Amino acid sequence: MKPGGRGAFRAVAGVIGTALVVATSAPPAVAEPAEGGLVADAPILSLADLGSDTTIPFYGAQGVTSMTLPVPSGLVPAFLDVVVEVPVNLATGTLTVMQEDRTLARVPLPNADRVPLSIPLTGAVIVDNAVTVTLRSFLVPTDGYCLEPSNPLRLVNAYLRYQGSEIAPQTIAEFLPPVLQQLNMYVPAQPTRAESDAVLRLATAVVARYGQQDTAVTVNALPDGQGVPAGPASPFERRVVIREGPDAALRLTEGPGVPTLLIDGPAAELMNQARLLSSDIGRLALSSKAVVGALHSSPQLPADVTTLRDLGQPGVNATALSPQVNIALDQTRLGRAAHEVRVHLQGSYTPLPPSVGGQLVASIGGETVDRWQVDNAGVIDRWVTVPDRLLQRYTNLGVALNITGDVGECGQFQPVTLTIDGGSPVESVRADPPVPGGFQSLPQALMPRVNIGISEDFDDTRRAVSILVGLQRLSSSPIDTAVMTVEDAINSSNPAVLIDAADWTYDQLRLPVAGNSDGEISVQDVGGNAGVTTLQLDPGVGFGSLQTIYDGGRTVLVATSNGAAPQLDELLSWLDADPRRWSRLSGDALISAPLRPPVTVVTSAPEHSDAAAAEQKQVIPTVLAGSAVAALVVLGGGWMLLRRRRTRDSP
Repeated sequence: MKPGGRGAFRAVAGVIGTALVVATSAPPAVAEPAEGGLVADAPILSLADLGSDTTIPFYGAQGVTSMTLPVPSGLVPAFLDVVVEVPVNLATGTLTVMQEDRTLARVPLPNADRVPLSIPLTGAVIVDNAVTVTLRSFLVPTDGYCLEPSNPLRLVNAYLRYQGSEIAPQTIAEFLPPVLQQLNMYVPAQPTRAESDAVLRLATAVVARYGQQDTAVTVNALPDGQGVPAGPASPFERRVVIREGPDAALRLTEGPGVPTLLIDGPAAELMNQARLLSSDIGRLALSSKAVVGALHSSPQLPADVTTLRDLGQPGVNATALSPQVNIALDQTRLGRAAHEVRVHLQGSYTPLPPSVGGQLVASIGGETVDRWQVDNAGVIDRWVTVPDRLLQRYTNLGVALNITGDVGECGQFQPVTLTIDGGSPVESVRADPPVPGGFQSLPQALMPRVNIGISEDFDDTRRAVSILVGLQRLSSSPIDTAVMTVEDAINSSNPAVLIDAADWTYDQLRLPVAGNSDGEISVQDVGGNAGVTTLQLDPGVGFGSLQTIYDGGRTVLVATSNGAAPQLDELLSWLDADPRRWSRLSGDALISAPLRPPVTVVTSAPEHSDAAAAEQKQVIPTVLAGSAVAALVVLGGGWMLLRRRRTRDSP
């Protein structure tokens, strides 16, 4: 299992007929690996490990949701283990599991709250290593009461229980399983640039492929003279060795258990071999060894006009007394830092009876950006503009149908359905500088291709993997990388990630926060005034940092320290410990000092190109000047950092 990962509960109390299995509240149990690294007992995985939400809500008297769950080779889904949170005023209820037109199970819901329940999935058909089922709830309220629309039936703490035994991959096409909790990559102790490049490409491709499964990715140094890692792999783990060699090929090692994949080749061929795993042609690698020819990687240039469907939403709909939907505007799917975003909402709603009036409201973060009255046609055809000041990396545009009037007892004239079509156009313009700036501009401001500036040192390769994996988790589109020296990346006009763990000595790029071993810290552009403010610490404190810079029309992310490389590693480990920490970062710099939680630093707000952004500049405080100054005293180190706010997370 993934280190520190989510467990699963296995105990079963009994069976009622053939449909209802009630689970006990015994603690989670983890399946043990068999000889060779396969699971000896059928595993149980949290839906979070499968890339799905562990909470499944059902709104109204009749709720419905569809689920697609991965199924590793050799396993079949047996039960969905959940805890039931029943709504208030519920008399009776039934949960039905269906696949297409077949009923797999019909389970009566308990009357008590927070009761463990096992929902049978026996007989579900597996297609392409996945199973898709539809869950429907049928709820009857207590006589004289109504079901509260805001208090749904919830299935929480969901786990999928399998039957069978995982089968080890026999071909390269089968090497990456439907469920992958850990990818361990191995390179020589002094990796070449080609080896580092291949490692980064494989790491980002795997993270993009598995998405919300949050696959843990590591890179390790092979001991001298050792060709493959020792010992068996763990369940749902894969091992890959990448190294330069005279013969280009991918091959699986022989022996019991899960084999290790070896990726070899000359420097000019190594990248092509590594790309095979994430390419469509990889499905044809139906043997234990394969050699691939040239696989060209062309970055996809973003368009000014796209659709909700192209942004990952085939359409959204809701049925309720006052239905509302959320439209996810993801800059990483736009493929660039964007602003002046407009959405042409196209869709429909159920026409309201004469006794009921209503309006459609578009909002972002609780702030209304547009509203208009409903009519008898029930058609939505409206352009909505997203103000730059409300734009984030991920912006949720909510559309709600608010009604007023006599709706009868328990909303008798329901259902009201609100639908936004997936073909609704989305327009945007490239933002220069990014909107918003700093960490919230990543990774979209690094697209379509980012240069990785590192030395030919294993530790820099490991740091680069940590950073790129963290950034990749923020985007479903693979980040295209190119490894080179730090100097070459600085001199390039492309976006870049630069790693100089020991000390930043490149005058071409000014860091927002800089320090030296003598205890002096300088902060750029404090209070909105161009210039440098210095701070002398006594005694001096070593710190690691991640900092963003917008320079020459491009975004640069710098990982460095003031002579304290271990402190940079501690900062990266802190980010790795919780994938959500990357998404929560804001400001321009993240600073880590010994024995203290990392803090964020915000320097002056960027100049935006439109009036709305100029208005934003007036309301965003900077790190220093009168009432807009925030100073942090780190007691253990006796040093101060100018900052706007401190992260809420703990290490």
